[in-house]
Amino acid sequence: MLRRIIIISLFAGFSFCLYSQTKSDSLKKDSIVKLHKESKLKDIIDIYKKVVNGESVVDDTSGKNRKIYASVVPAAGYAMATGLTGVIASNISFYLDTNKSKLSLISASADYSQFNQYWGMINSYIADDDLKLKFIGDWRIYKFPTKTFGLGGHNSLSDAFHIDFAYLKFHEIVVREIFPDFFVGLGYHLDYHWEIEKLSGPENIYQQIIEYGLNDKSITSGLSFNLRFDNRENPINPDKGMTASVQLRNNFNAIGSDYNSKSLLIEVRKYFKFPFESENILAFWSYNNITVSGKLPYLDLPSTGWDAYDNTGRGYVQGRFRGTDFVYLESEYRFKITNNGLFGGVVFANAESLTEYPSNNFNTVLFAKGIGLRIKINKITKSNLAIDYGFGQGKSSGLFLNLGEFF
Repeated sequence: MLRRIIIISLFAGFSFCLYSQTKSDSLKKDSIVKLHKESKLKDIIDIYKKVVNGESVVDDTSGKNRKIYASVVPAAGYAMATGLTGVIASNISFYLDTNKSKLSLISASADYSQFNQYWGMINSYIADDDLKLKFIGDWRIYKFPTKTFGLGGHNSLSDAFHIDFAYLKFHEIVVREIFPDFFVGLGYHLDYHWEIEKLSGPENIYQQIIEYGLNDKSITSGLSFNLRFDNRENPINPDKGMTASVQLRNNFNAIGSDYNSKSLLIEVRKYFKFPFESENILAFWSYNNITVSGKLPYLDLPSTGWDAYDNTGRGYVQGRFRGTDFVYLESEYRFKITNNGLFGGVVFANAESLTEYPSNNFNTVLFAKGIGLRIKINKITKSNLAIDYGFGQGKSSGLFLNLGEFF
């Protein structure tokens, strides 16, 4: 949900490093200080040191002497789905073994809005190179009065129907490397909604929701089989490589699910340097969630902005489009504005299509586009504060905040 927030003001950006130092590290201190002075890269911590100490001390850009890198951003925002919102977001990255090259990441946020919505989430991507394992988690809890717009892609902002619910999400996947950069594994997924209330809104949307089915609570509980390829060195802000994943999820009554069902999630992200010798990045993202068989509860259907990182559909309010099947494609061009890397920019465009109800056919494509600013929070991990403005169809638009890239 942090990803759907529209910024009013940014109170502060703060990055820090925790590290251990050995005797050999201390012997290298003079050479490291020299490297600091010669480095041209800047981030928020450099600006902070400049203001507080009157001099700029650039951090060790190699990152080899660090064990933990953390960024914290307290902010205020506004969105159609949340109103005025207070946010604290953190991004912690680290190497489980400093001799290895794969970076691990844990991002967390806590939010409270003027509509008495509150939620917290933790996303994790932990790489253990010694054991050849990756742990990928998505944990959340919500109390969330909000709006839904019915099923399919033929709706407008005036179709907003007010609902309220509490939501617990626990998704955890463990995969093991069997070939270089290729992983296979299993996962458990729980989506539990309770205290669901249908409050008010257009009669046609109400009838559609009732016809599909929305009870006062729902449980979707299942196991997944996962295939994953990932040769990115930095999952926070990749400058090359790709990641691709296929997940087949089976939900069973026997482990608590309301319905027996199967769904297929296929995701691909690819990154190029463009032009080839530059530091600018051309990125592509394909995200596709298909209901293979059975039925999912209404609130568990694929929907705009309800992916694992709440990032699909910049240009539209979260939950704007919903259907049994969801197909999504986005492209983004990331470029430097300042030579020291402190400021950058992006231009992006995306397209999504969802099946209509009750025909279950694709017959519309929803487009959005936008521009954005990047502010370097931590130059070692390449963490950015992302501030984007997106334009969708039907006079939909808004500003969006993210700690890290949107994909």
